[in-house]
Amino acid sequence: METKRSEGRRLVHSKFTTAVLLCIACVAINVVGARIALLFDLPVYLDSLGTILASIIGGYVPGIAVGYATNLVNSLTESASIYYGVVNVVIAIITAYLARRRWFEKMPTTLLTVLMLAAVCGLMGSVISLSLTPGGFESDVATPVAQQIHAMWGLDEILSRVIAGFFTNFVDKTLVVLFAVLAYDMLPERFLSSLDFAPWQQAPISPKEYDEVMSEKPRRVSLATKVVILVAAIITIVAVATTAFSYFSYHRSMIEAESTKANDIATLMESVVDPERVNEFLEEGDAAPGYKEVEDKLATMRDSFGNVQYVYVYQIQPDGCHVVLDPDTAEEPGSDPGAVIEFDESFKESLPSLLAGDEIEPVISDETYGWLLTVYKPLKNRLGKTVAYVAVDVSMDRLIADEASFLVGIIVLFAAFFMVVCAFILWLSRYSVIIPVNSIAHASNGFMLNGEDIGKESLAPIEALDIHTGDELENLYLAVMQMAQEAVRYIDESREQSDTINRMQSNLIMVMADLVESRDKFTGDHVRNTASYARIIMNQMRREGICSDQLTNEFISNVYQSAPLHDIGKIAVSDTILNKPGRLTEEEFAIMKSHTIAGQQILESAKSAVSESSYLDEAQRLAAYHHEKWDGSGYPYGLAGEDIPLSARIMAVADVFDALVSKRSYKAGFPIEKAFAIIEEGIGTHFDPQVARAFLHARDKAAAVAEKSNEKKRLEEEAAKRKEAENDSDAPSNSAS
Repeated sequence: METKRSEGRRLVHSKFTTAVLLCIACVAINVVGARIALLFDLPVYLDSLGTILASIIGGYVPGIAVGYATNLVNSLTESASIYYGVVNVVIAIITAYLARRRWFEKMPTTLLTVLMLAAVCGLMGSVISLSLTPGGFESDVATPVAQQIHAMWGLDEILSRVIAGFFTNFVDKTLVVLFAVLAYDMLPERFLSSLDFAPWQQAPISPKEYDEVMSEKPRRVSLATKVVILVAAIITIVAVATTAFSYFSYHRSMIEAESTKANDIATLMESVVDPERVNEFLEEGDAAPGYKEVEDKLATMRDSFGNVQYVYVYQIQPDGCHVVLDPDTAEEPGSDPGAVIEFDESFKESLPSLLAGDEIEPVISDETYGWLLTVYKPLKNRLGKTVAYVAVDVSMDRLIADEASFLVGIIVLFAAFFMVVCAFILWLSRYSVIIPVNSIAHASNGFMLNGEDIGKESLAPIEALDIHTGDELENLYLAVMQMAQEAVRYIDESREQSDTINRMQSNLIMVMADLVESRDKFTGDHVRNTASYARIIMNQMRREGICSDQLTNEFISNVYQSAPLHDIGKIAVSDTILNKPGRLTEEEFAIMKSHTIAGQQILESAKSAVSESSYLDEAQRLAAYHHEKWDGSGYPYGLAGEDIPLSARIMAVADVFDALVSKRSYKAGFPIEKAFAIIEEGIGTHFDPQVARAFLHARDKAAAVAEKSNEKKRLEEEAAKRKEAENDSDAPSNSAS
């Protein structure tokens, strides 16, 4: 047994290893396809052929694994590829779902699959590309197509990109789906049968057995659903926490980077603006020598950095900001020198420091001039006194766009990771927990449903599970198997004890019948014959559908077993009357009739001594009522019709027939056909019509019992005569020697 299990496990591991190698090969197909498309600048991606092939062959998990792994590998050389992993995962899910429904077996549904994949991938790819590239799309194979659509049709850039993505993906998915289907059809059946993508923790089961095992519906929520909910909740919590932490860390680092850049620009501005001429510039403005040159240099500095919106020089006084230098921008002119600008609300807290000429932290504001990050740096004269502030305003719009792109990137990564982890957790839990648990339950139910047929062979389905998870579940399996083995052993012992008790019961019945036989030389064969006739009648009635609700297996068994006790009451009748050779007088017959009541009383006493008395109940009815007649003229109670118990009505026919065909001291046995005729005459008067007719319908079987009994008696009489003759010949002679 252990050798077979070891061989089976090695075969399972071999199949799983082959399946894993196939997945690795599919990843290689994706990576090579993507490299070929880039190398030859093809207007397709060719990075999902392996994903689709793995999904068709193995289903969800292999396809998802191949799709996600492909983008991980491609990201080593093209970092943006990792963000599109969610697209390949979705391709795997759609393909596996449709493959299970045999969509790839017909051309119309295959083309419909291509359209579906093209639409989904085109839309998802466009959304991801737009989200990751603030202000435009990331350049890829669909970009030239999008540009042509935009130029030819004048459509919006986003709509042009979505349409281009669909067309590009349609061509790409047409190629990869057709290649994948063709490759699948070319794979030999022998190779496909050597694959098993399931990490079995038990003996593998067929799809039909799987459906049977998983068909049991949970009372409320399935274990698989609970696992998915738990995993999804954990991943979601971790994802939200990680995303929030990453976002705020990124936001802080971006603010610090922009502040550093603004400080560097302000330092450059210090080298251009002469602090000793601030008051001159403030008073004379454009008329001051060199003013225009300084202003132009500041504008050049501003324009050299993409998201720097304003640069200027202010002198801070209690009444507001006095403009020293404020270069014009393309959108709006700068303020005139000497103009006074009120303080924005966001600078109120920093005002004391500004008036004192001290440095302040960067200020983020969203007021008069938009959403800005502002850096003020003191401009000091040769005496170290702050005479003005050089200021740099960095636009936060680009910063927010970068942060949104970063956030979308994290969400896309987590979405793919979420689907991959959920798929793998559900996959592993299915084969490590759910299927083994359901298999144990299914096998145990089958074991219990065997009922009275439970035996060692009933253990086979449980033992065949061969669960080897190596954890508490395996302990549960071993405990269930041990309980089943103990149950079989206990049932075998109980069955053996029951058989012993039944044999003792049958023997006891015959012993009790023999007690009567020892006093009535005619009763021995009679009690056995009547039991046989009763069984013949009951079986015939059941075949004819008569009293089928009463004639159960248990009823027939009880009547047959207890039939020998129907004359047990004769033990209370004296030997003189019991064995009288001639006819009985009326007084003697009255005493003989009392054997029915005596038998009823004897068996009533016997019933009180046993816990299971169903067969004694029938024995008591037989003893008490087997001389009752259908028309009510019988004894001891004069019951009529169906008031007489069914078992007694059956025994009445069996008892009279055996009395007719059997030889007695006071009469010879009737011919069998004559006996049948007498039974027929008694229909409706002495006998229940249905019972008597059923007996007559089975006359061949009844005749066989009668003939066998008569032959046995004949042989016994001949043997007795031979023995008597031998005894006479061996007696000593009375003559003198």
